[in-house]
Amino acid sequence: ISISVFPPSNACIGRYILNMQITSCGHTYQRCLGDFYVLFNPWCADDPVYMDNQAHREEYVLNEHGILYEGVHKHITSRPWHFGQFEDGILDICLKILDMGASYHHGSDRDHCWRNDPVHVSMVVNHMISSHTTNSIMKIPENNDYLKGTKPFSWNGSVPILQQWYNGRCRPVRYGYCGSLASVMCTVMRCLGIPSRVVTNFCFPCSIENPLGINEIFDCTGKNLCGKDKLWRYHCWNESWMARRDLNQCCGDWQCLDPTPLETVRGSACSGPTWVRSIREGELDLDYDGHHMFSRINSNYVGWLSQNNAKKTKFFCDAWPCGQRLITKSVGSEQFEDITGAYKYEIGSVKNKEAYYRAYRRIHPGYCNASNCHIERELSSLKNPFLSDSGINMRLKMANCPMYGEDVQLHWLLENLRSENKNLKFNLCAQIITYSGCPMDQFWKDSVNVTLGPREVKKIPLCISYSQYGPYLCDHNIMKVVAVSDPECGEVLMVSRDIVINRPPVIVKLLSQPRLKVPCTAEISFCNPLQEDMKNCVMTLEGCGLFKEPMTIDLGTLASNQQARTIVEFTPYRLGSHRLLANFGCHKF
Repeated sequence: ISISVFPPSNACIGRYILNMQITSCGHTYQRCLGDFYVLFNPWCADDPVYMDNQAHREEYVLNEHGILYEGVHKHITSRPWHFGQFEDGILDICLKILDMGASYHHGSDRDHCWRNDPVHVSMVVNHMISSHTTNSIMKIPENNDYLKGTKPFSWNGSVPILQQWYNGRCRPVRYGYCGSLASVMCTVMRCLGIPSRVVTNFCFPCSIENPLGINEIFDCTGKNLCGKDKLWRYHCWNESWMARRDLNQCCGDWQCLDPTPLETVRGSACSGPTWVRSIREGELDLDYDGHHMFSRINSNYVGWLSQNNAKKTKFFCDAWPCGQRLITKSVGSEQFEDITGAYKYEIGSVKNKEAYYRAYRRIHPGYCNASNCHIERELSSLKNPFLSDSGINMRLKMANCPMYGEDVQLHWLLENLRSENKNLKFNLCAQIITYSGCPMDQFWKDSVNVTLGPREVKKIPLCISYSQYGPYLCDHNIMKVVAVSDPECGEVLMVSRDIVINRPPVIVKLLSQPRLKVPCTAEISFCNPLQEDMKNCVMTLEGCGLFKEPMTIDLGTLASNQQARTIVEFTPYRLGSHRLLANFGCHKF
């Protein structure tokens, strides 16, 4: 007997058991034929996750290899990530996640009907990634303290994280960051059949008190003081493709899901699903957490100079807009795709202003009947004055692209826009900044007197040596350089630059042609570029279809300029395109 099963498009996803009952000659026999899984189907036109583009389905459902984008908006870095949604046991782990999170919206899971709705499934997965009180998949370290767990940036893929959670009786894995949280969610969603991708937003504001305003405070030396607001250098979240029946959508579209718990007035919570188009249009009443997502890409930056911890003054600066660039991996390519236009209209355009006014009235009920001019005047009063209003233009320009161990070279460009002399005194400093905007150690300070003649342009070289920043950088490879004028000289001018320090590369070289179930060898090499020893050196290797579990190699101590070479052997156990990832760590990073 051949049996074909055609689950309807509204069938609940999950594991099913197929039983057969035969009645013959007055006797009844029962036999279990086995079990099977029902998933969402983006190839089926009647399914709410239907995606009609084959290349997009291959990228957002079938591709196990991804890229995470990090750094700052002027210096974007990337690193590969293994989603591994087709690895053995991952589907069962994903269904376990639904079991553990079923009570989030429904009290109990006796009624499984919600499992045919990708909206509710995505909400449960989103909550389970890091917001569940006891059984979330991953935790973010508090105060950047991860001594009791794994370094957040040392993960190469989702599979070890999900396996550790499952084998550890569903206790949170310690630790992760926004990129690993979004990537794990992408793995789960793709495994369940929902097209998904990871998005990175640069200049991401996190403000508790004012949803559409972010405040940064500096002292007279240029040091960034720790306040309530944080300006994340980048933030990653997940987008999933589905038709929203609750919004009367007949066709699929991208929905924004942010699994990272962020502080709000009502406490810490994840966000979404939010229709991306509703964010662009400022239609915040349509969807879950629309006001949160809108404010995170449209907040206004306000910089303050604090004098004696009492008086605060707005300084002249050219602030970059929040959410100025949103990118994701391109379809079928290793390059990134800029999707900023999907979230917001071009800054300054009529549609951009209309969307902002519409959202402003919904976020601030007191302005629901205010005119556009009234709102514009209110916004203008909050912003910093431009540097050009003071008669001076300034910017910090990189003279090199520093690698770990190299000096940082900058050019400080100043231009006098007026027809009279300008005599100014500037304080300069450099400070370590985490990706989440937490200011760390201030490790460099200087003071410079600058004289500019009428209409004069001047270029001042700046150098920060490795010996100055090296002891403080650690896992945080971002520093902030600031030049601020002395308040006693009159108007306060400020220019700043976020700088990414690139880490030394790990080189992977195949020594034989990979074949299915045939041993293959590869050479992994790394050179210590520092003028000092690297201690506690560890190499972590991972590859879906290549390694059943990550391989860790202890390299001990590497002397200055010493090159470590390691030969590893592995046996490919799956056909297809595979990627071997190597991650190097030591006491420095």
